[in-house]
Amino acid sequence: MKFETLAIHAGQEPDPNNGAVMTPVYLTSTYMQDGVGKPRQGYEYSRTMNPTRKALQDCLAALESGQYGLAFASGLAATDTVLRLLDSDSHVLAGNDVYGGTFRLFDMVLRRFKLDFTFADTTDPESVAEALTPSTRLVWLETPTNPLLRVTDIRAVADIVHAHANSPLLVVDNTFATPYLQRPLELGADIVVHSMTKYLGGHSDVVGGAVIVKDRELAEKLYFLQNAVGAVIGPMDSFLVLRGIKTLPLRMDRHAENALAIVQFLEKHPKVDKLIYPFHESHPQFKIAKHQMKNGGGMISFLIKGGRESAIRMVEATKIFTLAESLGGVESLIEVPAAMTHLSVAGSQLDVDPSLVRLSVGVENKEDLIEDLRQALDKA
Repeated sequence: MKFETLAIHAGQEPDPNNGAVMTPVYLTSTYMQDGVGKPRQGYEYSRTMNPTRKALQDCLAALESGQYGLAFASGLAATDTVLRLLDSDSHVLAGNDVYGGTFRLFDMVLRRFKLDFTFADTTDPESVAEALTPSTRLVWLETPTNPLLRVTDIRAVADIVHAHANSPLLVVDNTFATPYLQRPLELGADIVVHSMTKYLGGHSDVVGGAVIVKDRELAEKLYFLQNAVGAVIGPMDSFLVLRGIKTLPLRMDRHAENALAIVQFLEKHPKVDKLIYPFHESHPQFKIAKHQMKNGGGMISFLIKGGRESAIRMVEATKIFTLAESLGGVESLIEVPAAMTHLSVAGSQLDVDPSLVRLSVGVENKEDLIEDLRQALDKA
């Protein structure tokens, strides 16, 4: 089946008991067993498995061209679980433009458990090759990155990583692109991670994370950790993400359509110092983005002339764009990453320019969005 069909039907057969089309929300913590050690259909306790969560996990696996999906309470819970695959003293290579929460988890939490982290420019395959060490066990990519929208050639990095003596795991955070625009497992990645809070949920009403893999042995290790650590998503949140996924292709096309119109407005505006969008010809990885992504997505970043104060005045002046953290919902959001989502990287090698403004372009009328940005820039 094609992607649009999978988004609506994968893992979501009508209920065999009554024909309900929508996946039921199984609000139960435990299940009657048919005998001692004989759970019915494998269900015994909802931390281990819940039918609503299973439907979501099966859908996620299908969308990412994987075999096994796991759903978590947040994107960071998913990230933390993946890193628990590693033994202490393992080396992790990550991009030097990762999400602030990912950097905080790596640098301020997991270092205390004797994991070693290096942050390098993963858009340059040679830099990746040079940064690998004999103890490297995992390589972590975001593409496009948050908030600078850098794009990594997943296939090129996968070839380098898997040719290394240790054959480290290659993990791709696919939150910004979604499986509709980009499927890292098809390009050589071992693990795909998502913050389902963003585009997969799509309505700013749920927090969740996901991990998808192809390899059975790897999946079994992750399922063990999911159950042992217990940071699972609840059934109601699973239902909300499933509902959001049904319109993912429609929304992503509209996000991209609106974003492109805004890019064409911003590239000519005198107060925009630098425009950053993967499908704009000025982007340094434009050709790679066009090759491995279906469209440019709904995220735009730009540097505003006048520095930090101009950025703050501008984002506080919008009327349709909501000043808020997060992204990927149907409503348009605006923020200053250095003072908001990426405050945790302040003073580090991942420090973000205080004049950077990040847009999460929603699905409203594009002319209204452009007019809102116009009047806000006039006040910057």
